[in-house]
Amino acid sequence: MKTELDLPTVGLIAGTRGMLGAGIGLLLADRLSAEQRRTAGWTLLAVGALTTVPLILQVLDRRVDEHET
Repeated sequence: MKTELDLPTVGLIAGTRGMLGAGIGLLLADRLSAEQRRTAGWTLLAVGALTTVPLILQVLDRRVDEHET
């Protein structure tokens, strides 16, 4: 199988991974108060996770069987 992605899609994938990582990092960090850390962390984690689903579907939709081309 081969998947072709355009630059905006790669950027979205990288951005969502960054938000997911930042959310997890905030949940584990000690720089903010516990309440601020939980709020920011869970928000970033949720946005990162929720935006992953449509991107996965988009990537799977673009897969091309190399034997067909």
